Amino acid sequence: MPLVARELTRTFARHVAVADATLTLTPGRITGLVGPNGAGKTTLLLMLAGLLRPSSGGIELDGAPVSPDDLRTRVGWMPDVFGTWDSLTPTEILTTFAKLYGVPSGEARTRAKDLLERVHLSEFADRPAQVLSRGQKQRLGFARAMVHHPPILLLDEPASGMDPRSRFELRDSLRALADSGVAVLVSSHILSELGEMVDDVVMMARGRTEAPPETAAARWRIRLLGEPPSGGTDLTFPSEDEAAAHLARIIADGARVVEFARAGNALEDSYFALEADRT
Repeated sequence: MPLVARELTRTFARHVAVADATLTLTPGRITGLVGPNGAGKTTLLLMLAGLLRPSSGGIELDGAPVSPDDLRTRVGWMPDVFGTWDSLTPTEILTTFAKLYGVPSGEARTRAKDLLERVHLSEFADRPAQVLSRGQKQRLGFARAMVHHPPILLLDEPASGMDPRSRFELRDSLRALADSGVAVLVSSHILSELGEMVDDVVMMARGRTEAPPETAAARWRIRLLGEPPSGGTDLTFPSEDEAAAHLARIIADGARVVEFARAGNALEDSYFALEADRT
């Protein structure tokens, strides 16, 4: 069931936070939401989650208009900071949220146990949430977003505070969820990791959504034998064909190349080509 947002606008007094935002979330695909701070990404996510009513525009689910109340039952929402009841245990937190979504008590406890295993928090299952680190609370927030098996998952900076292993596991989990038919939207500033997981990209600048800009050229890094690992030279080529031709020429001339690869990824190149203010 695709979720389609059409010309969403949200104003706060005289400030326009989101202006005519349009996007489509497709089952089985991961969409990246990218833009500078203050672009309106979190406000857009809150409207898609049914937690903030648009000033104008509409949201459709499976081809029909959907109310904020219905959105909240169909969407899994993970904010950038997951506030916990520190006196409750992760098991109690997940069980409570599952019951709020109408999951029977027995099944709620089973889901809590399974999800805590999935996010590697089983050892903290019955300890107060106040003992969890920032990254562990993020993993608990990810589990909470999945507690009602939503067909749409929205995540705002989900990897914030996570260690490298947890970020890799999050990426794998999101890919598995998408492969099972979930529509996933991820907002993140970690472009190197986001570029490895997303199928589609939506850019935001000054409250407006837009397609990723076409980049005229890509940066490549070349390092010759004898240069330190941190050394090398960055070159720009308009296409992969031009990059390959340059590499062939310098090798034919006797250069001993030990490293030749793109400097950054396509998503990073698109972001830096975006005409947006630094924030």
